[in-house]
Amino acid sequence: MLAIWLLMREQPGWGWLAVAALFLAAELSTGSGYLLWPSASAGIVGLLKLVGVPLTIEMQVALFAVLTFAGIYGARRVWPGRGQAEPPQNLNDQKMRLIGREGEAVATGDGRVFVDGKEWAAELADGGQPMPGQKVRVTAVLGGARLQVVAL
Repeated sequence: MLAIWLLMREQPGWGWLAVAALFLAAELSTGSGYLLWPSASAGIVGLLKLVGVPLTIEMQVALFAVLTFAGIYGARRVWPGRGQAEPPQNLNDQKMRLIGREGEAVATGDGRVFVDGKEWAAELADGGQPMPGQKVRVTAVLGGARLQVVAL
């Protein structure tokens, strides 16, 4: 931290860019989305100092703070629902993900269908058995591991 302080005192433009790089590295390691705005703000202040805009340290810090708050506020206005969506309930439920998938009744008969790389017990929605080779679509999961299908 002492090195950054000395860099900020001697070369404030490069110091702000170093702070921007630190915020960006922290953002990339956490993926929170919140440290991107301080990183961008520090980068803007650093670029202003590098092109020769006369800013005192107080003005630099104030500009950094204003840009950071404006960036966070603006981002929340543009992307208000980011990260608040409910995850799908069947994300890890292999059987529930089968609903809507298409497959084929296998030649062994006995109401077996091949769907999504596996063989499953199945019955037609009207209560019958699918015929071997018949194309089917899964409509429901019955009692754990039995699929309800409709013929295509």
